[in-house]
Amino acid sequence: MKDPEFKKAYDGLSAEFEIVEAIIKKRAKKKLTQKALAKEIGVTQSALARFESGRSNPTFSFIQKVTAGLGLRLTVK
Repeated sequence: MKDPEFKKAYDGLSAEFEIVEAIIKKRAKKKLTQKALAKEIGVTQSALARFESGRSNPTFSFIQKVTAGLGLRLTVK
């Protein structure tokens, strides 16, 4: 990445990608479909799919719902 501004923006997304990746891995490990998890936490499957694909800007409460539904604890430092 030659453009320092682009690199800074890209690096800033690192935490978001890590959270989503951890959630997808945990959902797969629990053998839950998007539809099953979405139903369990009270959101639509399409909302969960957008979140997992990075096509949405989720609220903190949405991320908390997803992590709680997977038995994960979200800690912000």
